[in-house]
Amino acid sequence: MSIKLLTIQTATPAGSVALSDGNRLLGELFLDVRRPHGEWLLGAVDRLLGAAGMTVNDLDGFGVTIGPGSFTGLRVGLATIKGLALATGKPVAGVSTLQTLAMQAPHAALPVCALLDARKKEVYAGIYHSAGGRLHPLTAERVLPPEQLLAECVEETLFVGDGATVYRTLIARQLGTKAHFLPAVYDPPRAAHAALLAAEIFAAGEARSAAEVNPVYIRPSEAELNKC
Repeated sequence: MSIKLLTIQTATPAGSVALSDGNRLLGELFLDVRRPHGEWLLGAVDRLLGAAGMTVNDLDGFGVTIGPGSFTGLRVGLATIKGLALATGKPVAGVSTLQTLAMQAPHAALPVCALLDARKKEVYAGIYHSAGGRLHPLTAERVLPPEQLLAECVEETLFVGDGATVYRTLIARQLGTKAHFLPAVYDPPRAAHAALLAAEIFAAGEARSAAEVNPVYIRPSEAELNKC
């Protein structure tokens, strides 16, 4: 089914923009330059659409990672997508950052544990299993100390994400030969994989209006904590 989507991933320091048509990736711009996403994101959207000879009016809708991840990055990505969606009247599919990250290993024989460094000695974590080239959740997505997560791991597991890189020594020490790792080049979730998840949401008729798509932080922001 042809569903032309522009998808943004800015939940992590490395961000990306993808243009897709169903399961076909037309183009992707990926940047891991530690610049604020707001400085390059709209330019990347214009560049990608221009290279494909398309405009936003040629799209069927938009995809965006909605969390967990950097609060600032999520706000920038969502604000950009909501602006484009409101301007065109096109719907939006919000997808999990952790499920997008797990898509780095779509045919893994082992459970895939997607880990993002949440700072404060915690990780955002989700565990998935592969079926038909898609990663389906085995657990709820959580934020917790890595030691607590690892105490629950009783079988061989494939770890991916910058949280796995940051805590690799701890994971290897605690799990031994049960721990397997993707190379660090796979640490950032990619807009191209988020686009596949977004296309499934569109195909199922579950895309929403821009106003209905909101971030999933999992952990309260500093501003919310300071109110307590």
